[in-house]
Amino acid sequence: MQFVVTAFDYEDALERRLEHREAHLSGLRAMAKQGTFISGGAMVNEEGKMIGSNVHVAFPDLAALQAWLDSDPFTVHKVWETTTIHEIKLLAID
Repeated sequence: MQFVVTAFDYEDALERRLEHREAHLSGLRAMAKQGTFISGGAMVNEEGKMIGSNVHVAFPDLAALQAWLDSDPFTVHKVWETTTIHEIKLLAID
């Protein structure tokens, strides 16, 4: 199953985001090798400040996605304040 996760940061999270960014990215790199991370990136405001994240991921079910989300450094270290999860079907153009 494919999902889109949209996560908005706590207002005061920029320092924590930068502190835990490499651990977060390391996990995403490992997920990419496993085929669970499809795409994603930081969301920025009008000033270019990172305010959240948006990722496309593939997991067998919602429980597996939630297990990843619960263990991600940005969740554990309170970078992400709110998250929304939606099942999606990404367009693949051949």
